[in-house]
Amino acid sequence: MLLPKIFDFDGPFPRLSRRLRLGVVGGGRIAGLQATAARMTGRWQVAAGAFSSDPARAKAAAGDWFLPEDRCYTSFEEMARAETTRPDGVDAVMITTPNHVHFTAARAFLEAGIDVLCDKPLTNEVAEAEDLTRLADASGCVFGVSYTMSCFPMIRQAREIVAGGGIGRINQIHVEFLQDWMTPDGVADAPHVKWRLDPAKSGRTSCVGDIGTHAAHLAQFVSHLNLTDLRAEFHVCGGPKPLEDTAFMMTRYAGDVPGTLMCTRLAPGNRGGLRLRVFGSEGGLEWDLEQSERLKFNRFGEPDRVVSRGHGHGVSPSVERLIRTARGFPEGIIEAWGNLYTEFAMAVAARCDGRDLPEGWLDMPRVRDGAAGVRFIDASVRSNEANGAWVSI
Repeated sequence: MLLPKIFDFDGPFPRLSRRLRLGVVGGGRIAGLQATAARMTGRWQVAAGAFSSDPARAKAAAGDWFLPEDRCYTSFEEMARAETTRPDGVDAVMITTPNHVHFTAARAFLEAGIDVLCDKPLTNEVAEAEDLTRLADASGCVFGVSYTMSCFPMIRQAREIVAGGGIGRINQIHVEFLQDWMTPDGVADAPHVKWRLDPAKSGRTSCVGDIGTHAAHLAQFVSHLNLTDLRAEFHVCGGPKPLEDTAFMMTRYAGDVPGTLMCTRLAPGNRGGLRLRVFGSEGGLEWDLEQSERLKFNRFGEPDRVVSRGHGHGVSPSVERLIRTARGFPEGIIEAWGNLYTEFAMAVAARCDGRDLPEGWLDMPRVRDGAAGVRFIDASVRSNEANGAWVSI
């Protein structure tokens, strides 16, 4: 048994009887970042990887990852086959490859009965996302998607405030994700950028599929409202590129709640400019990624209040499970990824133990959230191609 037989579901996440074994698919910067976050939780150890399709580079990665060469595979198919035959095989894998590999990699591990945490966008095509949803359901595997922004403690607090009626009936939702790293006109020629602008790898979008989908998921996660319709316009605002670097959208959520969504990589001075505003009949919530430890909460007619990340002082018990340090000692994106990998560990351990978990105990993004993100991307492409017409998701 990985989980304790008895523990308090309202308290902190429990310790496991051993660290779970994590496989890594993809050997880039994001893989290293997520592995750091997973290790930080104390619940994972990196046990194997498919770090490159080039055999020499794949084996050379053994030294970088402190792994034996026989656990460094030249393909994810080889890794899925080999790890299922080992008594110490991986419990789960994280997929951190370019977008076009997500579907085939995730499918290979699901078919092998191995749990998956996949980067977003889940896939480049709606049909593939739906296939993965069906396959995950049929296999019984845990399938998480790295909408990591939903794992910040103050976002979880905002979600609880909305669910508890803290801002009343939602009237409008505004979300934006502004970055500046594509501002130079020659950036499209940089090696680490090329795949993000290659339709064969990135799909039919670049900016929308990368950061716009984060914004769309965050708005739905906090509001508890599904995005139903949108109008989108794609733009190339800087030097020539084969895919958009900017998008502006009018949005509509369940119950005809209106909103806006915009994303760009050409906003000098904005590095992590993800901002969410949810306004209701009795109050409002505002959150900024670059000030991620603070949540502005207003009740109309009352003084503004700011909830800050840390133990106590307005933070709910379920949010405290995701907090590692006291106020004044900053936490950020690594810790948010750590929260994702903590919840993923709880879900994987419960599946290994054959144990059912209480509804709502884990709020990590799942395969259906990933599929919804792909449908959002598809709808934005269709709207842009129709000169900004309203389309249904």
